[in-house]
Amino acid sequence: MANFEKQSLKVNGVDVVMLTAGHGPPLLHLHGAGTWHGFDFALRWADTHRVMIPYHPGLGESGDCPEMTCPHDYVMHYLELIDQLKLDTVDLVGMSMGGRLAATFASEHPRRVRRLVLVAPAGLDVAGYSMPDFSQIPPQEVPSYLIHDVSVIAPYLANAGTDQWNAARTRENATFFRLLQGGLIESTPEFSRWLHRLTMPTMLIWGENDRTLPIQQADRWVQAIPGIQFKRIPEAGHLVMDEKPEAVELIGQFLSAR
Repeated sequence: MANFEKQSLKVNGVDVVMLTAGHGPPLLHLHGAGTWHGFDFALRWADTHRVMIPYHPGLGESGDCPEMTCPHDYVMHYLELIDQLKLDTVDLVGMSMGGRLAATFASEHPRRVRRLVLVAPAGLDVAGYSMPDFSQIPPQEVPSYLIHDVSVIAPYLANAGTDQWNAARTRENATFFRLLQGGLIESTPEFSRWLHRLTMPTMLIWGENDRTLPIQQADRWVQAIPGIQFKRIPEAGHLVMDEKPEAVELIGQFLSAR
């Protein structure tokens, strides 16, 4: 299996580190609000695609950009990145926060996206099934909100609580909460009214035991996006791609269709 290489870029003045692997059609993965669990699951796609995973500004190894305060700022950032890489179209996979960004990007620039996969995306909240307030959840309970089988992510939590870990999480949380204030998970008419523009082949993946963005939100996505394929993954939480290889395989098969 291929390994990731790191590519350093400067996108509109922001230092960006991007993981890349494989060869073939470009696959851009927009990750969620945390980078501590890595992206090894995505290496399976490197057999058929050139996988590109840029760390969002303010997360992971990319630089900070406090001026980016709303989802549309990140959409423009990725439009700039794709232009800079001279890519006409990409296959686009967005997870959670990255799912909201991917859906927004694809609705505004549908001709740049060949196929779209949304994995437990934020953005279409449902009363009674909202994202929990993580500031009120004890740290030791947070993993159970992210994954059904906590043992899957146990190796990534070995350094939890160290000064380096705490500093990285504090920085990423600050970026995430800034985006929350900018409307990341709000189900606004301005966002939902344009989802009908997602006319490219689109797949929705959701873990049935997701406690971060409950699967009950999925119906709104299915109703809003014409022709969407919806796959429920049993015994899986929010980090469904980390937890269930079959979810990754489903995505790979979908993206490999021509």
